[in-house]
Order: sequence, then structure tokens, then C-alpha cells
Amino acid sequence: MTDPKPLIEIKGLRDGLLATMSDASWDESRAALMEQIAARGSFFQGARLALDVGGMVFHVNELSELRDMLSERGVNLWAVVSESPTTEKTSQLLGLATRISKPRPQEMTRPLAEDAGEGKAMWIGRTLRSGTRVEFAGNVIVVGDVNPGAEVVAEGNVIVWGRVRGLVHAGAGGDASAFVCGLDLSAAQIRVGGAAAVPSERSGEARPVKYFLEDGIIQSELWQSN
Repeated sequence: MTDPKPLIEIKGLRDGLLATMSDASWDESRAALMEQIAARGSFFQGARLALDVGGMVFHVNELSELRDMLSERGVNLWAVVSESPTTEKTSQLLGLATRISKPRPQEMTRPLAEDAGEGKAMWIGRTLRSGTRVEFAGNVIVVGDVNPGAEVVAEGNVIVWGRVRGLVHAGAGGDASAFVCGLDLSAAQIRVGGAAAVPSERSGEARPVKYFLEDGIIQSELWQSN
């Protein structure tokens, strides 16, 4: 006996997440989506979400309500893909995209938490350009820069052997012992666990810095090998 098809299938795209609906009713599919978001809030926080709703028919009030529900949970609905001309027109009226790019693993990586074992790390040997969002249920090591508009979100630590001018978030799953290290974080947006900080611009030569939580507040110190 095979397992039933899940109501919602979620995978990573270059531009965010794609949630594909099953043939269940919209009420069931919406409830399943909200349950997933509630169960894995840190995974979805700040995500750009596209929906593939198949042949479902949506009108403005329904999609508008869904967009608001997602926004309240920190999720940005940016695209709706549908076989229904009515739904496609509705999406366009709301300013939502109706076409999405094919997955590009080198631009978007968001494995599920259960796929990453403890201590597992992702190695990225290149600069992350604007619009790139990398997420991983472990540690992330970037050998290159994190440009403005790029984001790195890890449930473990984030180490950047380069300059960070985008957003880096360590301990996204609530790990208070996580940290962020970088050669130049002076123009970065830093998050550790549930706390956030924007480092002040430094004068003179940049120095490697480590950011970590202490009593729920982000602290910093020189990043030294010892």
C-alpha cells in the first residue's frame, strides 16, 4: 500500500519556494499550508512563496485574503501559477507573477530540516549575487562575498570568507549558541536566533568579526583563530 500524496509539496526555486497543491479542496490545501508554516516557522520566515494551484479558480478576494494570511506569518506571496485563465487574470490584477523560473540549485538551496544531519555544512565557493537566497538546515560556509540583496539563512552557524553586504541569519531554528563570522561585516544585516543587528560602518581597514548571542542580545568580538 502506497502512502497518500501530500496535500502540499514544497521545493526550492531560484526565486524562493514553490508550493504545489494536490487535487484536494482549497480549504484542505490552505489548512495544510498553514500547518506547515506554523510547524516550521523559521524555515518559512521571510520566504518568497509561489503557488501552483493547478486548475483551481480564484477571485480577487480569495487571493487577497491568502496573501494577507501569509504576510501575517512572514511569508511573501509573489507568484501564482494556474491552468485557469480566471485565476491567472486575478493574479495579474493583484500584481502577482504568473510565470516562474525553473529550479537552479546553484542559486537557491533550501533542503528540509530532516534531510540535514547534525553538524552538516554547506560549502559555497562563490560570491552570492543580489536576489540569491540560500537556506540550509545546518552550517553554511561561503568563500566569497554576500552582495546587497543576497541572503544566507542557516539553522546552524554562518561563516563568510569575504565581505557581507546582504543579510545573514544564523540559528534560524532557534539555536541560541549559533554565530556569524565574516572578514567584513560592517555593511551587513545580522540575525542570530530571534535577535537582529545592523553593524555600524567601520572606518579604516575591515577586521574579521564574530557575532553571537549573550543573554538574548547580539554581541560582537574580533574573530580570531585559537
